[in-house]
Amino acid sequence: MMDERFYPFLKWTAIILTIAWIGWTFFDSFFAQVAPGDSAYLAGNNLFEDGHYERALQAYQEALHEAPEHIHALRGKARSLLKLERYQEALLVFNNVIAKEPHFAGSYANRGILYDWMGQHKEALADYEHALKKDGELGDGPNWFTRFFRLQPEKPPTIVERARYLREQLAKPESERLLRLPEDDDKQRPYKM
Repeated sequence: MMDERFYPFLKWTAIILTIAWIGWTFFDSFFAQVAPGDSAYLAGNNLFEDGHYERALQAYQEALHEAPEHIHALRGKARSLLKLERYQEALLVFNNVIAKEPHFAGSYANRGILYDWMGQHKEALADYEHALKKDGELGDGPNWFTRFFRLQPEKPPTIVERARYLREQLAKPESERLLRLPEDDDKQRPYKM
């Protein structure tokens, strides 16, 4: 049985959290400024997370129509094209994103994944290493919280693991290399930041 002194604490905590949630919802609905393209971009993110890549791409393009320089929508467009296996288009968009924002490590990691899927393993390794040099935390992969929301109990392969594997394979004579591991490679997910 619960201690009677603990009940008021729980009651007031619940009341305060409810008021805070209602207050935030009210503020977010009526007073928060939404930049052009943000609504379509967020819709695209939700569609992407649900695996609806074609619809996500359309939402990102709508965001870019509203705000042509929306960097987050550009990144989303590139990730969607990657998942749709429209590799040449994805490469153009990733190169554009990197030109606009060369300090953002996640774009290098994603372009590395693209190069990897295209079979351009030396370029993939170079991008993975560059991304890790810029932001070592990318090597950790998604945390448990992100994986929980993705319904992904097992941690997917990270770019650190993939870079290590590629480095080992590229050091071997060409006839002994095994650069594609379809079962593992298909588990790799683009970074979203």
